[in-house]
Amino acid sequence: MSAPRLEIRLDKIHHNTQTMVQRLSDVGISVTGISKATLGSPEVAAAMLCAGVTSLGDSRIENIEGMRKAGVQAKMILTRSPMLSQAARVVASADASLNTELDVISKLSVAAEKARRTHGVILMVELGDLREGIMPAALERVVRRTLCFPGISLEGIGTNLACRSGVVPDSENMAELSSLADATEATFGICLKAVSGGNSANIEWALSGAGTGRINNLRLGESLLLGRDPLNRQPIDGLYTDAFTLVAEVIESGMKPTKPTGATAQCAYGETPAANDRGQISQALLAIGQQDVDASGLVPPAGIEILGASSDHLIVDCRAGPLLVGTEVSFQVNYAALVGAMTSPYVAQVLHNAGTDGRLIAATPFPSAA
Repeated sequence: MSAPRLEIRLDKIHHNTQTMVQRLSDVGISVTGISKATLGSPEVAAAMLCAGVTSLGDSRIENIEGMRKAGVQAKMILTRSPMLSQAARVVASADASLNTELDVISKLSVAAEKARRTHGVILMVELGDLREGIMPAALERVVRRTLCFPGISLEGIGTNLACRSGVVPDSENMAELSSLADATEATFGICLKAVSGGNSANIEWALSGAGTGRINNLRLGESLLLGRDPLNRQPIDGLYTDAFTLVAEVIESGMKPTKPTGATAQCAYGETPAANDRGQISQALLAIGQQDVDASGLVPPAGIEILGASSDHLIVDCRAGPLLVGTEVSFQVNYAALVGAMTSPYVAQVLHNAGTDGRLIAATPFPSAA
């Protein structure tokens, strides 16, 4: 097989998704499966759909278009506010989008009217993380305007936490979102179908036993793909954390000193590496670098330590013994590393679909694209 490559276990993604769908269903919350970290992979989308997600979400319209072209049949939500320049494409391929700007919703309205379609809108509310969101005091005004746009259906409201500032979803901010949903319905005499409380960081709150209020949807990516809680990156009980494995090949191996020779300045990525003289080590170079993956998000196997990375090389200390040129080394990935590897044209993707009992899971409920 070619390297570098990502080995992708669809059965483990299916298991993680099915597990979370069942757990959250018990507290009245549906799951939108987020595909952005997999570049909108139709196969990963299929695994999520077979496991029970009610919709798919992606931050890039290009990924949604790709899934549509591949024949994926599902409700699809653009999870980043649409660009004005892409309004027509958003309406053509996405059933709904997360929005904060009236100018954008106006442009979506024009595109929807022209396409003779209705586009769903979920208004995002700022509850402390300081990324996207309408300030709560302005929500009533934005709702009033949104309801006037032809071709636009106000599906609900939502929020996003633990992304920019790491704000933890808790009973207080989730209760505020519930209260805003109640107030919006009372003021305008409408029913909000969706109250989307956030992402995988909401899982601990949702399953804590506290009341979930009006929250009836979460947008899950990292938990389904990597089986970890974004609040602390700890494994979620009962989920696989190794659905993705990055494999890279050794292209140089030998003994080298750990202290550079000569005067030093900034390295290729603008850092000034600290000198750490540990004498001679068994060093290997692997054919993958920062251009392909966030090297800081790689977890090496036992006996190997990552020393650093340049654009095209990963440098490791082979503490367990020298590695022969041509040897393949497997790494686990965090979310940032996964995003980088999936979007690199230099990293191949190999899909595996075998269940733990050897059977294939039903992960392709749509015909392959011609």
